[in-house]
Amino acid sequence: MTSELAAQAARLIEARGLQLDEAQVRMLACLGDWLQARLRPSAWLRRPAAGAYLWGGVGRGKSLLLDALFQVAPLAKRRLHVHALLQDVQRRLLVHAGQADPLAQVADELAAEARLLFVDEFHVHDIGDAILLGRLLKPLFERDCILLLSSNYAPPALCPNPLYHSRFKPFAEVLQRRCLVLQMEAGIDYRCLGTQSWGRYLQQPASQLRRQLSHLPSVAHLPLQRRSLTLRGMDSRTLWLDFAALCQQPLASSDYLQLTERFAHFVIGELPALAHCSLDVQQRLINFVDIAYDSGRELWLQSEHDLATLCANVAHGDFVRTRSRLAQLHVNGPERLAC
Repeated sequence: MTSELAAQAARLIEARGLQLDEAQVRMLACLGDWLQARLRPSAWLRRPAAGAYLWGGVGRGKSLLLDALFQVAPLAKRRLHVHALLQDVQRRLLVHAGQADPLAQVADELAAEARLLFVDEFHVHDIGDAILLGRLLKPLFERDCILLLSSNYAPPALCPNPLYHSRFKPFAEVLQRRCLVLQMEAGIDYRCLGTQSWGRYLQQPASQLRRQLSHLPSVAHLPLQRRSLTLRGMDSRTLWLDFAALCQQPLASSDYLQLTERFAHFVIGELPALAHCSLDVQQRLINFVDIAYDSGRELWLQSEHDLATLCANVAHGDFVRTRSRLAQLHVNGPERLAC
């Protein structure tokens, strides 16, 4: 029997004109049963898992299911992309610098603000970020915070860099021990079937883009937290710059978050074939696309390569998610990117 929370979440999804497949229906029912049991007073019963960790391939509806469940959950709650959570935690740690156990104070604040915390796209590559997120898990669970986590990785595969994997392993074990860990069944990447786009892919010379955007005021530089960003143009809504300025200097996710908070439309010109870029440059593009997509921003990309060539043979493990999202861009040529 489907829980009332799962039924409410399903109706919310259907109201958007979406039809769940069988695997998604089963997963939503399982998650709804868990959350309903988690919210029920259970002083005399074995308590359900403290959180739920849903992982699997791209475009399978993990965020869709968790977001619907999050929306119908009747308690104080907060949704954050993993990059936004890291920035928020780091900002709070600065406030508590020099005090006893500042991370515990951050956990106190987060748990007081929301009992349910949904962290979308939980993944870690930078060891500093990985350790920070890992150390935050235990105090959040101790404060009865309910975590909803989506990821492309099973907990043991988080922080895949072999140089750092062993350091994150104890925190992955906390996730496995304290969370209901569920794998989304493989299947269709629904992003590739969608008709909606969140921007444009312009296969054309850079000179043509300059003519299209000649109305934008010319602005040479935009100051960020620790760096200055070289621009092509800017107004109150649109930021136009080259790929090299966005991804070939050491910008952080916090810089990209700052940009998406200020601008609704991004135009990125002169993209090279990404397979020829370093892993660090690929990682920055992945981070930017994640943040822009999650923020609902409009993205235009310009390159002289077609989109398939741009995305071919990229070695970074997380690029499969980015490729799925780039496939949702409207292409000004005859074909969209095949999934």
